[in-house]
Amino acid sequence: MKHTPFRLLYCTVLTLVLAFSCIFTIAPAQEFLAYEQAVPGSSVKFKMIPIQGGSFTLGSAAAETGREEDEGPQKKVEVSAFWMEEHEVTFAEWDAFFKNMDVPQTKAIDVDAVSRPTAQYIDLTWGMGREPQHPANSMSQQACIMYCKWLYAKTGIFYRLPTEAEWEYACRAGTTTAYSFGNDARQLPEHGYFAGNSGGKYHLVKQLKPNAWGLYDMHGNLSEWTQDQYDAAAYNALADGVKDPTVAPASRYPRAARGGSYVDDASVLRTANRIPSNAAWNKRDPQIPKSRWWLTDGMYMGFRIVRPLAQPTAAEADAFYASYLK
Repeated sequence: MKHTPFRLLYCTVLTLVLAFSCIFTIAPAQEFLAYEQAVPGSSVKFKMIPIQGGSFTLGSAAAETGREEDEGPQKKVEVSAFWMEEHEVTFAEWDAFFKNMDVPQTKAIDVDAVSRPTAQYIDLTWGMGREPQHPANSMSQQACIMYCKWLYAKTGIFYRLPTEAEWEYACRAGTTTAYSFGNDARQLPEHGYFAGNSGGKYHLVKQLKPNAWGLYDMHGNLSEWTQDQYDAAAYNALADGVKDPTVAPASRYPRAARGGSYVDDASVLRTANRIPSNAAWNKRDPQIPKSRWWLTDGMYMGFRIVRPLAQPTAAEADAFYASYLK
C-alpha cells in the first residue's frame, strides 16, 4: 500500500513516542519486601517482614474461650502497610544501644540525667541467660521507645513500637481464631513459650513455628509493649472502618502490652488478649524515684519494632518520640 505524507508523519511520531517512553519510563516505587536492617557501627542485623495494609476485625468474639471484657466490642479496623521485626528485639540488638550508644541526646527521659540507659543494679534476667539471641527483657515502654529513637538516629529510618491494632493485625495473619494457628490451645507448644512448656524461663528467638506471615513468638516467650495507652473501654469509642487507631499517652500507667509470656497460662497468649501495665512491675526497685528504664518485676516484658511504610518528616518523628519520652 502506498504511504501518504500524513501516514508517514503519523508513523514517525509514533516511533518517537515509543522510543522516548522507553527512555523516560517512570521508575517503579520501591518494592515492599522483607529486608535486613544493619545497625551502623556494629555487626548486628535483624530482619523486617512486610505487612500489607488491610482491614480486619479487632477484638474477640463473645463466645471465644477465655475472652475478657476489654476485648470488645469487636470493630472493623483498617491498618496501613508497615514492616514488623520477625522476632522480639534480642540482647544483641539492645546491647548495640545499651553498651555503645554514641548518638548525642539530651534528657530524653527526665527522671534520668541522660538518655543512655542507667546501669542495671541487679541481674534482671534472673539467671535465665543473656545470649545474643535471647529476647531482651525487663525494659519499660519508655526504654523501648528510646531504643527506637536511637535506631532512627543511627539509620535515618523511623522505627517505633506497634500500635495495639497493628500488633493484633500482624499476629492474626489473616485468621479470626483465638490464636494465629486456630482455636486449639493444645497446639500452643508448637508456636509459643508459656507456662506449660517454658520451664519457667524465656528462650532463644525463632525456635518454634512462625505465623503465616513469618513472625516468630507472637504468642509467648515475652509479652510485648505496644505504643498505646491502655484503655479498657477503648473499643467502645471506635467507629467501624476507622483507620490506624491508637490511644496517645496520657499517664505513665497503664500502657498496653500484647502476646503473653513464658509465665502465663495459654489463655493470656490469645491474639486478642490485652495486658495493662502496672506499677507493681517495678515494686522492688530500690531507687527514689524509681527507674524509667528497668522493671525489677517485669522480667517477662520485651518488645519488637515496626517501620511504617509512610515515613514521617523529621519534625513529625521528633514530635512523636517527645510525646512518649517525658
